[in-house]
Amino acid sequence: MISKNTDLGLLLLRISTGGLMLFHGVSKVIHGVSFLVENLGAFGYAVYIGEVLAPIAILLGFRTRIAAVLLAITCVVAVATMHSQEIFSISEHGGYALELLMLYFLGALALFFTGAGKFAISKNNQWD
Repeated sequence: MISKNTDLGLLLLRISTGGLMLFHGVSKVIHGVSFLVENLGAFGYAVYIGEVLAPIAILLGFRTRIAAVLLAITCVVAVATMHSQEIFSISEHGGYALELLMLYFLGALALFFTGAGKFAISKNNQWD
């Protein structure tokens, strides 16, 4: 029988949630966020926190719970400002139109409630 390893599961959740969201952040670093600044003003630059800094912190396991909150907020803002017309939509392939954002959001919430686990660089703070 295979034994449970919650900490390994949390590491995989951190790698998938933080690592995959980081691609979105790197794209914005390379191509800029002018389209967001047009819609959100100076708050458009906050996407760097939610899509670059928070995913890096999640990957490393540094203050994972606060980073997860920042990532979850980023997902909510993305839905409210850029994807609100898709909230009740089905994609052309039959899935929920916002499934990727929902996966990031729910992964971030799971990390907020569980913390980073033992395979993290920071483990002894209330925000780990």
